[in-house]
Amino acid sequence: MGIKIANTNKPKKKNNSFDVSEILTREISLFGYAFSAKKKEQWYAELSVLLKSGIDLKNGLELLAETQKKEKDQKLMNFMVDDLVDGSSFSEIIHHNNNFSDYEYYAIKIGEQTGQLPQITLELSEFYKRKNDLKREIISALTYPIIVLCTALIVIFFMLRYVVPMFVDIFKQNKVDLPDITEAIINFSNFVSDHGLFILLGIGLGITTLVFVSKKLWYRKIWGKIQLRLPILGNYFRRIYMAQFTQALSLLTSAKIPMVDSIDLVKNMINFYPLQEGLHKTNEAVIAGDKLSTSFARSKIFDKKMIAMIRVAEETNQTEFIFQKLNEQYNQQVKYQSQLISNVLNPALTIFVGLIVGVILIAMYLPMFRLSSVIG
Repeated sequence: MGIKIANTNKPKKKNNSFDVSEILTREISLFGYAFSAKKKEQWYAELSVLLKSGIDLKNGLELLAETQKKEKDQKLMNFMVDDLVDGSSFSEIIHHNNNFSDYEYYAIKIGEQTGQLPQITLELSEFYKRKNDLKREIISALTYPIIVLCTALIVIFFMLRYVVPMFVDIFKQNKVDLPDITEAIINFSNFVSDHGLFILLGIGLGITTLVFVSKKLWYRKIWGKIQLRLPILGNYFRRIYMAQFTQALSLLTSAKIPMVDSIDLVKNMINFYPLQEGLHKTNEAVIAGDKLSTSFARSKIFDKKMIAMIRVAEETNQTEFIFQKLNEQYNQQVKYQSQLISNVLNPALTIFVGLIVGVILIAMYLPMFRLSSVIG
């Protein structure tokens, strides 16, 4: 896994080499630096191996600092080592670092209290591995449709901005009567030509506004409801969040964190309002004394299959195992539906682009028949 066990006192070397593959796979963080999920997957796995091999936490972090390619990552590891030397626990260091979540803090804290830190770090690595795999599935399904859509917009803009005006000049010179569809395309082309800059500025302003309001409660409520009601995609989005939810709950229950605390942690982790609202109702019901399955049944976001499996978990005391199996099922469903959506969207977008281009060409060529009769 890329761990090089060597003398921890030897000087650190900076890696300034340029790697194109790093740029293509880099996770971009706006407004600050982040220790990404992709890095955490490998980091937790390597830390688990070191701890299981008998190396103490301080030396393990020093060894991991030497393997980091970026100076910022090395500094992060060294800061952890300094805090450990000063007497802070590993969980406290995680808790006060913005690169890590409360989810990781509580899991590591339980690992320290139970002496199972090597196992907990391994499970955190598995958690981020499944999270990264899910992200890759979604990106793989949407990449080609997005490229096709962007290409279509560029082609349509080019035709309206440059091709259509060329035909307009010919029609005007020969005083040809234009069909309604041609008039409509020409008017739209003129609008794009005259107000193209304002259209781009409007799109940029709209995107910027969405970025700033995306954390507002009213926006998350509205957008969450819209996501669930979208044809085909609504069920897809719900399964994605269910996969994340069951994955997180599986790890937390395996770390022996109480169910009420686990649900509360997951509620703060997943930024999807319908699920957060459902978990809030579930937590209130559990605190009031209801069974876990009954509490989950209070919210429509949780399907009947999940509730039935949770009822089995209550009867058999196999909560961790049941949530792990639910996570596997949801991941399989997301993977299958990602491929299905990709297979449907690709030809649909291609047909859509062809129709638009075809309409523009027909609108331009219809007057050409009249033009030929005028010239004749």
